[in-house]
Amino acid sequence: MKCPFCVFSESKVVDSRPAEEGTTIRRRRECLNCQKRFTTYEIIERLPTIVVKKDGSRQAFDKQKLINGMLRACEKRPVPLADIQAVADEIEMDLQNSLEREIRSTDVGEMVMNGLKTLDEVAYVRFASVYRQFRDINTFMTELNKLLKED
Repeated sequence: MKCPFCVFSESKVVDSRPAEEGTTIRRRRECLNCQKRFTTYEIIERLPTIVVKKDGSRQAFDKQKLINGMLRACEKRPVPLADIQAVADEIEMDLQNSLEREIRSTDVGEMVMNGLKTLDEVAYVRFASVYRQFRDINTFMTELNKLLKED
C-alpha cells in the first residue's frame, strides 16, 4: 500500500477492525519511511452476475427485482417480509458462490419457485402461473397436482 504522503510502498498495519456491519475491514497503517499514519478499507470484490433473459438480452442481477416479484406473489398472504428477504439473500448467495457469471432467467425463476414453495404454497402457485405462463386451467391443474403429490 503506497503512503499518501510520501508515496513509499511499504507500510505496517497498526490496527484492524470490522467496519460497516462487518462487510469491510478498516486498517490503520503507518508508513515505514515517513512514519505518518493513514487509513485503508478492505472490501470483498464481488463479480457481477449477469442474467440472460429469454429473448437473449443480458442484465445485471438485481436482488430488489427478485424481492418485488416475490412480494407480488405473497400479496395478502401471511408471509413475513423477513422470510422473503431471507430467500432472496439465499438465492443471491447461491449465485455469487456459483462459478458461473451468467445465469439464465429460467434458472433464477426456478430458484424463486423453490423458495416460495417452502414459504407459502399459494404464493408459489401465483408465481408459477405467471412465470410458467399458464394458458388454461389444465396447465394450472397440472402444477397443482404436482404440488399435491410432493406433500
